[in-house]
Amino acid sequence: MPDVLHQELLEIEVAFRGFGFQESDDSAVPVPFGDEYEWGVFLREHVRRFDLFSAGHTHKAAADVRVWASEPPAAEGEWDERGEVGFESTTGDVAVWTMTLGRSNHLIRLGKPGWWRVRVHCAGRDEVARVTRLEGVAYGVERYLIDFWPKV
Repeated sequence: MPDVLHQELLEIEVAFRGFGFQESDDSAVPVPFGDEYEWGVFLREHVRRFDLFSAGHTHKAAADVRVWASEPPAAEGEWDERGEVGFESTTGDVAVWTMTLGRSNHLIRLGKPGWWRVRVHCAGRDEVARVTRLEGVAYGVERYLIDFWPKV
């Protein structure tokens, strides 16, 4: 099994069902987060950015972000959604963006610039949709597993 180089648990503010991961150097991103966001698409790739569509309107999602030395095995367990995209980083750092707050304080350190693969798994989608619709803000109900590894 490949080595995990970095792992971080994040609490991500979700609003209007969206959030994204973007190259930290904003000047290197031709279309910044929020622009060309596609409603209803779980995982959407853009140049130096990828967007996620949440099942809940306003809540705090839990994200387990891992950076690997090489391609990791597929995650076990039951997942509601999964997808994979390519991602280019010019700095080796990835910022997390939200619809209402803009750039968050979360910064994922990949360790080096270049081309990466990203695999995203998500669980808790039905429950977060129910909670945000009937009860209000949910905390950690929708869970993401996000794996980065160098593209070969």
